[in-house]
Amino acid sequence: MAQQPLFLGETHFPLKASMVGCDFNYELNQRCDKLSRNSAVAHTFLIEVGRWNLQGSWLDRDKMPILVKGKTLVGWSRDDWFTMVTKLIFPGSEDEEEQPREGISLQYRGRIDSEERRYTFVLQHSQLGRVEGEGWIAPESIVQRFWVLGDKQRRTGFETLHRLSDDKYYMSSGLMEGHYLFSAMEATLEREAE
Repeated sequence: MAQQPLFLGETHFPLKASMVGCDFNYELNQRCDKLSRNSAVAHTFLIEVGRWNLQGSWLDRDKMPILVKGKTLVGWSRDDWFTMVTKLIFPGSEDEEEQPREGISLQYRGRIDSEERRYTFVLQHSQLGRVEGEGWIAPESIVQRFWVLGDKQRRTGFETLHRLSDDKYYMSSGLMEGHYLFSAMEATLEREAE
């Protein structure tokens, strides 16, 4: 299978399937069979290999919300580790005084526990550096929190992905510095048709 970069409208995303360390043709029959027996876990995001498009709003403290778009690739290796790569962009605003915001790249690697309810991950974040986190898989949502390693500013964050359908999730996230919220994002994630 040829590795082709992903595109979002007119914007090129240098994301390739090889970046998530998986073979998209790899069958996940055992994982899917196991999950289907566990009726409380009906998620497609994170649990299944897939490509997702993201669109929504990014909010920074004391600034107006701006448009955010992105792509996420989810993959699974044969040894039951998941990888997820996300690229976010901030299309320029019409206000000429505002400088375009630099994009954000995130590369996750994690493992879901044997009960398929909780997971841990490490993350390389293009702006925050090395990050660790944990997540819970609830019946209708996926909730995760993370913390930046060796960070004097004590930055932490959280994310909630609420399942609207098998192909659509609503995401709400926030980043904190100490006790104060300094940025947030709300977006819709939609799975690309295969």
